[in-house]
Amino acid sequence: MKFLTVLFATGLLAMTGCAHAQADIPSGADWYLHVDLERMRSESPGQPIYAWLRDEVFDDIREDANFDIDREVNSLTAFSVAGAGPVVVVDGDFSQETKDIVMTFIAGGGDIQPLKSSGRQYYRVGNPGGDVEFERSDIDGTIDSLEEGGYVSTAVDGKLLVTASEDQMKALLASKGRIAGTRGNKNAILVLTAEKTILRAGMNSAIIDAGDGDDWDSNILRNTEQIAFLVAVMADKLAVEAQLVATEPAMAESLASIAR
Repeated sequence: MKFLTVLFATGLLAMTGCAHAQADIPSGADWYLHVDLERMRSESPGQPIYAWLRDEVFDDIREDANFDIDREVNSLTAFSVAGAGPVVVVDGDFSQETKDIVMTFIAGGGDIQPLKSSGRQYYRVGNPGGDVEFERSDIDGTIDSLEEGGYVSTAVDGKLLVTASEDQMKALLASKGRIAGTRGNKNAILVLTAEKTILRAGMNSAIIDAGDGDDWDSNILRNTEQIAFLVAVMADKLAVEAQLVATEPAMAESLASIAR
């Protein structure tokens, strides 16, 4: 399952540098991430960030997995929904060589006998689900679930689909890789938008950290219910926006003071 972990780690490492997300993020998501690499490398304010990602992340992935993110990947969207596990959708111009690499990973730890849904093929890798229960969990737990196994497909042109559950894969194949988002749910996770977004991320920290609060190293996150983050290009500069929902009014005031 190294290939799935590599893809996932790409998105998580990119989270340290920038942000944009599609509007189509399920309202029940525990967290989400969208990275627009194509815009990042084409917009001058985002190019230094892209150069950092290429040097610190993409080159290592190319050496380890022979997968050239710099050349073939345009964007990455990832999220996790309680009870269903994570979804990763990678958009790009994938060569036949890359598709062959995907099949090599599948053959190494999965079943090369294709499954089919909506007239499109997909493959099982490892032991999907395994002993992992897809409850609301932190990002580490999400990666663990993908390491157990999942489903992979390159049947939709320009997309690499990776899901933890078979139902998720069938839904994506039916929609040709389009994520079915929901809006208007009062409990929906925060999603920030901008015209030229580079990276967008959000997290329902209250649900992810359902224990005693000791899972967070950050006092801010420990006292935050939701957080959303956005990086966009505006007036040839990088604009950064963050929104936090605190656990109580006094904490909101404290966080506002820190922001100011």
